[in-house]
Amino acid sequence: MESVSKISTLVDPARDLTVEAAQAVGAKLKNGSSSRNIPFVKMKALLDSRSDRDIIDGLKRVISMIYQNKPCLPYFSSVVKNVANPNLEVKKLVYVYLLHYAESDPDLALLSVNAIQKSLSDQNPQVRAMALRTMAGMRIPVISQIVSLAIKRGVTDLSPLVRKAAALAIPKCYALDPNTLPQLIDNLSVLLSDKQYYVVGPAAQTFLQLCPDRIDLLHKHYRGLVKKVVDMDEWGQLATLHLLLTYSRKCFPRRRQKFTKVNKKGFYEDENDEVEETEEDSVLIDSDLNLLLKACQILLQNRNPAIVVAAASCLLYLETEEHIKTTIGPLIALLRTSTEVQQVVLPNIVLIALKHAQLFVPYTTHFVISDRDPSEVWRLKMEMLTLIFPHANSHLKELILNEFDNFSRGSNVEQTQEAVRAIGRCAQHDSRSSSRCYKVLLAQMTSFDNVLVSEVLTVMRHLIQQDPQAHRKTIIRLSRNLDRTTSPEARATIIWLVGEFTGVDPDNNIAPDVLRILAKGFADESVEAKQQIVLLAAKVYLQYLQAQQRLSENQHAENGTEINDVENTTKQLDSNDVIPKIWTYLLTLVRYDTSYDLRDRMRLFRALLADPSSTQLASLLILAPKPVPHTPSPSAHRQDLALGSSTLALGRNIAGINGLPGYAGLPDWVEEGHEPDPKLRDEADGSKEEYVSQASKVSTVAASQRIDEAIKEQGLEKVVKGSGKSKTLDDWLEESEDEEEETETEEEEDTSSGEEASESEEDESESEDPQQRLMPS
Repeated sequence: MESVSKISTLVDPARDLTVEAAQAVGAKLKNGSSSRNIPFVKMKALLDSRSDRDIIDGLKRVISMIYQNKPCLPYFSSVVKNVANPNLEVKKLVYVYLLHYAESDPDLALLSVNAIQKSLSDQNPQVRAMALRTMAGMRIPVISQIVSLAIKRGVTDLSPLVRKAAALAIPKCYALDPNTLPQLIDNLSVLLSDKQYYVVGPAAQTFLQLCPDRIDLLHKHYRGLVKKVVDMDEWGQLATLHLLLTYSRKCFPRRRQKFTKVNKKGFYEDENDEVEETEEDSVLIDSDLNLLLKACQILLQNRNPAIVVAAASCLLYLETEEHIKTTIGPLIALLRTSTEVQQVVLPNIVLIALKHAQLFVPYTTHFVISDRDPSEVWRLKMEMLTLIFPHANSHLKELILNEFDNFSRGSNVEQTQEAVRAIGRCAQHDSRSSSRCYKVLLAQMTSFDNVLVSEVLTVMRHLIQQDPQAHRKTIIRLSRNLDRTTSPEARATIIWLVGEFTGVDPDNNIAPDVLRILAKGFADESVEAKQQIVLLAAKVYLQYLQAQQRLSENQHAENGTEINDVENTTKQLDSNDVIPKIWTYLLTLVRYDTSYDLRDRMRLFRALLADPSSTQLASLLILAPKPVPHTPSPSAHRQDLALGSSTLALGRNIAGINGLPGYAGLPDWVEEGHEPDPKLRDEADGSKEEYVSQASKVSTVAASQRIDEAIKEQGLEKVVKGSGKSKTLDDWLEESEDEEEETETEEEEDTSSGEEASESEEDESESEDPQQRLMPS
């Protein structure tokens, strides 16, 4: 029986727990299912109930309906009734509702202002902060003065939580009534001087929104901001770093000092010392600016990628290359994080590499492309490899080119094109390795991928145009691939190259032979190739006419005949040459071609070359020198953007020419002699006492200081001073033993005397009047 009773005692609590869990799950399911179709009357009954449990249930349902985009304005009056409820959970939910619907019904919302004002005096700092935040976020212009007074009260509150809420409420109050700006700036100045980093961070955010150009307000707070930026929350650190960067460029001039560096080459004693003097310049760093740079170096170890990028931007825009080196490692470490972080960090890394690419050479392997990288990531990684390529050693250059060669043969069309362009940029930026790049490109000419071949030829065309004399044999190699190339764009590119550089090497001019071969299969060519064949024929025929004119002029000069006979001599020479026949043949073919664009071009060339004795205009139009193409880095359009900005991450193609709304570039360095007086920053440390909360004062008072104050209050200061020299531990122990003995003897005497006194008192009390015994002594 006893065992059965034990089992029953164990089963009963388990049953109760099961029933409670089932009821809780049923309530959740009921709330989830019935919140969609709950009647209006039932909801009103919950909100008007006297039970806090029912009110919280009804408010939760209303808030869930708000975030489901369902109309909740009919419950406004019922919700506002609960604004004076002392329950903290009820207050939170009511404040959330007011933030959403106060602007929709301002008359009813005004009824809750008095209750919210009373909450500003609540003992709980969380309630005071919520009340201030709600009052500022209600967006009712009528209460702007009330909000301003509440902010003024919150600025001097003992709780940093309330002061933070006051800092965040200042921009909202300014949006309600811009006339309150002077008072709000005074409150903001007090918050910037706060000793709590928890408050200064939001104050810096407010400063950027309210008055970012009032640099004069920051002089006395500069050092305090620098000291507190390390301990702030992440949002506060971002705002403060941006604020300090702007302040530094406007208040610290860029000073440079030239010095002479002496180098001695003699090593042994018997050698004559050869002294070599070189002039170098260094940047002089202000002591206050150095404080900011040290703080930024600490923030480079932050776990938040945004803070790391912001600290790196400060070091990049404020200091020399020595401090910039310290930013490279933390930025590279961010590439090991998620793909989303890589997409934001890589544009910033590329921006630094456009100016300091040599600093990234030791980290080349971190930019090796992975198959899992999205399009935005592998494009930026390829660009980084092309920027590192000119500064890398031979081993790394081979690694980079092999990487590009591998991806140029892949199945991804976009990746193939970008890899080929990257090889072209490598050859363009580093002339010493251009031969290796050409070998990689020429090896891909035999590919059956038309897209790859077209992109290779486009890149090679740009490279040949930059230095035609060095690539005469390259054009011959390309012309040999005409029989194997089937891509219309690729064939058109090769034909254009042959025609463009026919006069580079007159002894090895292959243009007439190429034209003769192409004329045979002219009818089977594509429209793009036909256009280039017609252009090639015009160039070859024009050069032929110019050569005949020079030849006839030389013959007439030798024979002494007149210049007027040149035209007849040219006609006699034309009748026995192949080039005029090919030109006539192509004229006939193009006349009956289906492309009207091709027919129009041929008519233009025929009109220009109709008179063999006048080729100046044709030479100006057909043989005019073409501008040398230069392929910039794909991120060259981001070079002027600010590091760490959203506009930089998106690029001008998405963000626009002027960037996203609110984007502002970096200010210029202040000119030397126009900077503010450095003493303005010194005055803050000595003259103005910063706000210290009462709680912090109590906590920072030492116990010894309290004992000293107590001695002064009791008037025992002379007794302590008259004790002479300081006592040792033995003296204190002897005194304590003597005091114990004296107390024991005194207790014994007191007991004996107490007994005698009690007997005498009893005798006296019997003789005294009872009324006298009631009177106080």
